[in-house]
Amino acid sequence: MGELIVQARWVVTGIQDRHTPIVIDDGAVLSRDGVIAAVGTLDDMKGLAPAAVVKSYPNHVMMPGFVNSHHHVGLTPLQLGSPDHALELWFASRMPARKIDLYLDTLYSAFEMVASGVTTVQHIHGWMAGGYDAIHGAASKVLGAYRALGMRASYCYAVREQNRLVYEADEEFCARLPKPLSGELLSYLKGQALPFQEFLTLFDQLTAENEGQRLTRIQLAPANLHWCTDDGLLALNEKSKAAGVPMHMHLLETAYQKEYAMRRTGKTAVRHLYDLGLLSPRMTLGHGVWLTDEDIDITAETGTCICHNCSSNFRLRSGIAPLNAFERKGITVGMGLDEAGINDDRDMLQELRLALRVHRTPGMGDDVPTCPQVLRMATESGAKTTAFGEQIGRLDEGRFFDAVLINWKTATYPFQDPDIPMLDAVMQRAKTNAVDAVYIDGEAVYADGRFTRIDRDQVLAEIAETLSKPRTPDEVARRELGNAVFPHVKAFYDGYIREGESKPFYNQSAMF
Repeated sequence: MGELIVQARWVVTGIQDRHTPIVIDDGAVLSRDGVIAAVGTLDDMKGLAPAAVVKSYPNHVMMPGFVNSHHHVGLTPLQLGSPDHALELWFASRMPARKIDLYLDTLYSAFEMVASGVTTVQHIHGWMAGGYDAIHGAASKVLGAYRALGMRASYCYAVREQNRLVYEADEEFCARLPKPLSGELLSYLKGQALPFQEFLTLFDQLTAENEGQRLTRIQLAPANLHWCTDDGLLALNEKSKAAGVPMHMHLLETAYQKEYAMRRTGKTAVRHLYDLGLLSPRMTLGHGVWLTDEDIDITAETGTCICHNCSSNFRLRSGIAPLNAFERKGITVGMGLDEAGINDDRDMLQELRLALRVHRTPGMGDDVPTCPQVLRMATESGAKTTAFGEQIGRLDEGRFFDAVLINWKTATYPFQDPDIPMLDAVMQRAKTNAVDAVYIDGEAVYADGRFTRIDRDQVLAEIAETLSKPRTPDEVARRELGNAVFPHVKAFYDGYIREGESKPFYNQSAMF
């Protein structure tokens, strides 16, 4: 890739503290073979590399590329026929989803992410039928799509051992259903089962196949407490330590999951993971909406990370995560778009603003999110939740050159008072049309509204053509199964939460 100098009117290299970005006016970044060699003024960079190619963005803000720390699929559940039900019902409503080639599906959401400045994604794969070979083939397609586009991805396949539809053993739930529905559903759920050892084999095989790749890395994902046995959690933790990779685990997304943990363990989910020895900086807790005060203290003391999925929590009625408390305790918090953002897309600029607004609690104190704080969540902190760690997330020497260039004039036209700090203005006003370029690994993978490696229009046309065809017999059968089982899933949760047990951290998240 050689030497490259990228210059901008402002270069935000990182965040000093929750009120202070690190900004170089008329700055420039020198990269060699995709790695940042130096940051400073344009003249300084030219002095260090007089033969380097120079790309100038005189009206732009350069920031570290965003990290989407929690992502699953390409086409959204809403696109594929599932409304925004509460999470526990949503799983049943997604059973009829249309099938689409995973290479195309992955590209679909990757286009949206990159176009909003996302350079790295935490892709948490799962919920597949077909056995080991089918799952390995699917994982390979997902990884191949990111590499083809030029996007960075930290990939994991979610481990699910049990309770695949409701918070109860598959066999027990199915046994209470009328026939033939009980047998049909049990057969469907068994089709998604994979022997635990094969999850570890998959990790080992993908890790070996990924050797030498710069854009993709493999990590681990115990899917959630209700989906994993204690033995499975312990084995995954040992694998994580031995391989030196992080883990990402959904946890306490809803009040029902809080109740499940108490029923299973007699304590909170966080306390249980702590007692098992799973909490450390290697672990990221996805969502974390229903943590208690003690849970937050444990998370902070162990250095455990949290991924805040603001849009998802709204859409699925999960509640509001106590972000301000996380910040007070110094917890590393990343930002995730999950299945889709508030507008059913993967617009990270929009998600930053949502996080800024949601947690503006009444009063005049200094405990509400700031623009530098939220940018840190979407960059440096998010990076720490991935297998790339401190190799991304800032524009510092020695890190990969992943950056987004936002056009100041486009973002702020026709006027922006200069008394507003530059970062505050661009974060609160920039839309995706202001993203003029995205560099990943030192390469401009997106410029002037077009992707440099893959024809987006052609991919979208292929998706449209595929899904314009009638449902296959398998899709029809799953549609009928999903519709039939939905009311039984809803009935399962009637009275599930005991009176007085649904107290949230924030009162506005209260269910009763």
